[in-house]
Order: sequence, then C-alpha cells, then structure tokens
Amino acid sequence: MDNTKHTQTNNKTGSGIVNESVLANPYEYHKGNNNVEISLTKKYPDFHHYKLQFRSAIDTGYAENGVVKSELYLPQAQHQFPLMILVHGMGDLSIIPCKLIARQLVKEGIACCIPYLTIHSKRMPLPMKQKFPVFSDKEWFQSYRLSVIDIRQIIDWADDNGEYNTENTGVLGISFGGLVSSIAMGADQRIKAGVFIVSGGNSPKIEWLSQNRRYQKSSKLSEEKYHEKQHAYNLYLDEVSRNGFQNVKAPFPGYLLDPMTYASNIKNRRVQMINAKYDKYIPRQAAIDFWEACGKPPIKWIPLGHTSLWLWAPAIVKTVRRFAVESFEL
Repeated sequence: MDNTKHTQTNNKTGSGIVNESVLANPYEYHKGNNNVEISLTKKYPDFHHYKLQFRSAIDTGYAENGVVKSELYLPQAQHQFPLMILVHGMGDLSIIPCKLIARQLVKEGIACCIPYLTIHSKRMPLPMKQKFPVFSDKEWFQSYRLSVIDIRQIIDWADDNGEYNTENTGVLGISFGGLVSSIAMGADQRIKAGVFIVSGGNSPKIEWLSQNRRYQKSSKLSEEKYHEKQHAYNLYLDEVSRNGFQNVKAPFPGYLLDPMTYASNIKNRRVQMINAKYDKYIPRQAAIDFWEACGKPPIKWIPLGHTSLWLWAPAIVKTVRRFAVESFEL
C-alpha cells in the first residue's frame, strides 16, 4: 500500500443505499464499498498507520452517519495479513484500549482496523449528542444496525483487497462494541474468531439486574413481569436455535439487538470472553448465559468493574494476543 491518498469506487451494487423498511434481517445490506479513501498518516518501525473511510451502506438521513471513518494498522511484512476489527464501546475514551491492543496485534503480523461507530462523537448526529446516552428505542436500534453493518462492510472491502487473508478475520469488541461484534459474528460467517470484553447477552436479564440508568425504567417492572419477558425471550431463542434467526420473526425488535439471538451461529467458532466480576452494567449472570449459549468458550474473569478492569490492561492484552495468534495459526 503506497502513501498517497486514493479513492476506490465500486458500482457493482449501485448506490449501496438501502431503506430499513425493506429488510427482514436488519443486518443485511447491498454489498459493495463506495468511495473508499485510504491515506497514510505515519510510518512506525513495526507498522504503518492509515486512515480508512468509506460510504456507509445505510442512509439514516444524517450526514454524520454517511461516512464510516476508521484507523488502519498494517504490518510491514509483505504477505496476506489476518484482519482483526476492534470495536469500541460507549464514550470516546473507549477507543483507547482498542488502539492499545491494535499496536500489540500488529507486531504479530495481524492487520487491525478500528471503526468509529455512530455512538462516537466523530459520527454522532447532533440530535443524539444532545441527549447521549439516553436514546429512544428507534435510535438504539439504528445504532446497533449501523455498527454491525460497519463491521461487515470492512470485511467486504478487505475481501476485494488482495493484501488480506479474509479467511483469517476476527472481531474484538468492548462493552457496546462487544454486543455488536458478537451480533456481527453471528450474522456473518466470514468472521472466524471473536473476543468479547465486558459483554454478554440476555437483554431481559441485563435490564432487570443492570445498574445502567438506561434500564432504570425496566428495573421498576414487577418480578412477575420480568419472568414473563424472560419466558417469552427463551421461547424465541428455542425457535431460533432450531430454524436460524433469519427464519424466525422476532416478536420485539429488541430481540434482534441481543447477542443471545446469534449465539447458536457462534457456537462452533473460536471465542474468548473477558469479563469483570463486579460489572454494574453487564451482570455476571448475563455474561454466563451468553458464555453457555456459545458453548462455554474460554472466559477470563477480572476482579474489578466494567471500566476499572483496564487496570489489568497488560493481562488483558496478553490474553488477546495469545488468542489471536492461536486462532490465526501464526
């Protein structure tokens, strides 16, 4: 890859813009990255750092959402790189651990891409910035949908680029990024491996037990109502496990935002979970439910909270690095 800014346009699928209402599966979209721009920002001894951006496949009506911006770290070795997509959580500072991990993985010959999601200030529309993080159900649905499709579009781009070995593609997600990464992995068979940090599943249980103010309204439900919601979701999951989520109509849109819906698709692939024992936002029980649904993959418990677990950053990075090397057989 040279150090000049260049543009790629793929017109195989037209504009790439789809209307949300025409999709039965919200994570499907018209394939083809449009107006891809790559520019070198700096050369380091071990890797080159680029800016990568492309046109989103989804038109939300907000210009800020229209361009997917990302950081790209490429090893200097000239061969087909494995690709790890690292997905940040809520709040701009959550991208810092992604950059820290990327700088270690690139030393192993793994290309790393960090997209700025629509919940990051670089892409968040003003109306959402004004009430962040208290969004409407529709805004949350849109945020999940855009984020999952961002990940899938990056893989599309890599598929068309001979520098990457897209048979070795992984995702790493932190918090909200862990939720959307696991959904992406369940929806896209091209993703071979996933690392989910302070993430989990089972939205009725998260709503009931979490101390996140987003769920304060749900926490006021009676215990009877909570069990009714949990029972209804379990019936849906049973049907999904038999027929596939694409073939089951979700009674509630929120079911399509829950990693548990996609766990049966993830079960036979490589997964590493890293969770906090004292997480106020993703309760331990919800992490365990997702862990069991994924076939009980390796899980590392950090004896800290949702954000304080990064005090153990060296141990977390070591776990991720070892998992990636083993998954990609480097």
